[in-house]
Amino acid sequence: MAGGETSGAVVKALGVSGLRIGPEIDPGVPWTTALQGEREGQPLALALKSGNFGSEDFFLKAWSSLS
Repeated sequence: MAGGETSGAVVKALGVSGLRIGPEIDPGVPWTTALQGEREGQPLALALKSGNFGSEDFFLKAWSSLS
């Protein structure tokens, strides 16, 4: 998710109460994993960034690092 307020709203709507910090995608923006379990047998991974973090190709990097 991009945008601090948007990221906060999405995390709240998903009911996420805590995050485990993972590997860095771009400086200051890591992958995170929701602490309260899995969705459909898979961990819920989230990339949350405010507008001023991440490069222009941030979402491509994030997607590529999942595979």
